[in-house]
Order: sequence, then C-alpha cells, then structure tokens
Amino acid sequence: MSQRLISISIPKQRLTLLEQEAVVASYTVSTARNGPGERRGSGCTPRGWHRIRIRVGAGQPLNTVFVGRRPTGEIYDVELAARHPQRDWILTRILWLTGLEPGRNRGGECDTLRRFVYIHGCPDTAPMGVPLSHGCIRMRNRDVWDLFERVAAGDRVFIAD
Repeated sequence: MSQRLISISIPKQRLTLLEQEAVVASYTVSTARNGPGERRGSGCTPRGWHRIRIRVGAGQPLNTVFVGRRPTGEIYDVELAARHPQRDWILTRILWLTGLEPGRNRGGECDTLRRFVYIHGCPDTAPMGVPLSHGCIRMRNRDVWDLFERVAAGDRVFIAD
C-alpha cells in the first residue's frame, strides 16, 4: 500500500502531499464556492477519505483543455477564454477521485466518482485560496502538473473541513 497521502483542508484552501508522514509538497487550491458537502447536484466539495481512481492527461502539454476527461486538442489561452467565457475550464491534468466511505462519499446520492469530482488545473488567472469551484479542487497548472508526477492511482486523499 502506498505511503503517499494527499491532505486537503477546505478552511485553509491548501493541498498537502505527504510521503511516509513527511510533507513533501504543499499548494494553494480552490475548493467549492458552495462549501463542503456530498450530495449529487450540490456543487460542494466532498469530505472524508477518497483515493485517486484515475490519472488523466499524462504526456499532454501544459494548459491542455479537457472536456469529459478527454483532451479537446485546444491549449488554453486568453483568446480561447474570450471565445468561451462560460466554460468551467479543466486544464493540464486530472486526478479523478472516488470515495471510500459508503453512505458518506460512496454510493447513492453522495458518490464522489459519479459526481465527477477531480483535482485539476484551471486558468492561472483564476483566484487560488478562495472557494470558487463547482465542487472540484482547482490548482494552478504547474502545481497540478507537479502533483500529478508525484502521485499514482490508488493513493489516498483526505478532504477535511
């Protein structure tokens, strides 16, 4: 079993990567504008124990645009953003989470995987340290790139409020 753990603090808007209980990296993030919560359709960031189910985007360039977890062939820039002002940008890398706690974040109306909750990149102009996402954990592109290179599918994630 992996000795890596991603710890996410909703109040601190901080993601910390630990290896064998030692902090190896820490990043400012943006969690849900609607706060913590597990219900489908809530737009909230789910709490509790999760794991990385799937890593998406290996080998793609920085600022790759994803829709439905697939690269669109676009690279995010200000011109693209101006043409699509309403998009919820998912960029660079995706770490798709699955809940580990039945009835809390796994199964039924609270299933993190079925809610498509990710750790992912977003436009570098988007504020960090402020809850603004639709439920996911947003990161700066270079930060999610760095994190992606350090973690594996199966690594555990704890999201605390």
